[in-house]
Amino acid sequence: MKKVKKYKLKTKKAASKRFKLTGSGKVRRYKRGKRHLNEHLSSNSIRAKKGSVGISKSDIDKVKLLLPHMPIKE
Repeated sequence: MKKVKKYKLKTKKAASKRFKLTGSGKVRRYKRGKRHLNEHLSSNSIRAKKGSVGISKSDIDKVKLLLPHMPIKE
């Protein structure tokens, strides 16, 4: 009898660097636009981009496909 090859589920490394999992199982991401070219931005707008936020409910299924081994809860 021929063995059927099972393929590995691989994590998308770009997604694993962008998303972090909280202790309760929610996914967090950092806000965009704070890496470079900030000289012309006001201090208030730069400060508003500080910290992380949760991802939207419509994106949870997409992130689950990118990170198959992460125990994500809605």
